[in-house]
Amino acid sequence: MGYQTTHDEAHQSVAEQIFTNPLSDNFKRWARLINAFIFVSCISLALETIDAYADTYGGLFWAIELISVFFFTLDYLGNLYFAKNRLKYFFSFWGLVDLISILPTLLLLLNANAVRGAKVFRVLRMVRVLRVLKMAKSAVQEMTGSVKPVNPLKTNLRIYFIALFSVLMISSSLMFFVEGDLYSPDNMAAGQAALDEALKANPLPAGSPPEASVYAPVDSVSGNAIPADKHFFTSIPASMWWCIVTLTTTGYGDMFPVTFGGRIVAACTMLLGLVLFGLLMNIIGKSLMVFLFGESMTEENKDASKEHALSMLISLKILDADKGAKLLALSEEELKSKLNQL
Repeated sequence: MGYQTTHDEAHQSVAEQIFTNPLSDNFKRWARLINAFIFVSCISLALETIDAYADTYGGLFWAIELISVFFFTLDYLGNLYFAKNRLKYFFSFWGLVDLISILPTLLLLLNANAVRGAKVFRVLRMVRVLRVLKMAKSAVQEMTGSVKPVNPLKTNLRIYFIALFSVLMISSSLMFFVEGDLYSPDNMAAGQAALDEALKANPLPAGSPPEASVYAPVDSVSGNAIPADKHFFTSIPASMWWCIVTLTTTGYGDMFPVTFGGRIVAACTMLLGLVLFGLLMNIIGKSLMVFLFGESMTEENKDASKEHALSMLISLKILDADKGAKLLALSEEELKSKLNQL
């Protein structure tokens, strides 16, 4: 395998190695670089939803976005150019993920004045968060790679934390967009202005409570008003606290959705939390078997397992010793073929 890898790399350009040869060091370095930009850009996207940070560090956030998109564009064009079937890659799931990671920012650059400060801008900002799925792409490549990892525990933990970060970013961003957008500063100002105009035409009756003249956003599905003390999801970082609590099923309860859309997002997040918890328990269980009982995390003990199974059949007199010895000498495929004939 080592000779074959070296032989293949000798006949490939650096660019071709980066995008087509998962065994090459150039491919691994590029993957680490792209993952680093994904992580930094996602954190930047989250922080810019905090108004105080957006006002102070808006220029820095935009610079991070442009630099990240530059590398994401190179990655997308490289994958498209070196794909065996470019049309198939363009319409594939991972091809669309690569495109989504750059398209919203390119649209902002092409027509920034038309979308900034509008509903479209908030939608594009939400879509940009989906670039976190590019990290999942590298995890899938690692799981389906042709080379066994040197340290399976390290690989499994890395894949788990990529999945955890992806769910954390997407769920938090969805909750901020679905529920938090209803009481965003722009919507609250517009709603209050509309309410003030309505009260000028139809004043409130004498003795009405003061809060009657204060705008309260309304869930379009349930029709319920959202009072000021239920405005929890004011930014993506604020939503992350709720998401972590929900994923770990601790039920802290200081933040909760009150809209129909928010509860849909919460339900999906809870289910994903159960999946992630199961994955973590599987990884921890394998690690304990290694550290406490000396088990192997790889499949090196496959032959030993086969021998143990045949010994059990012989001890139960289901199989005689001579036939057991012959079956033990067979390869895995030959053994399967023999068993299928029974």
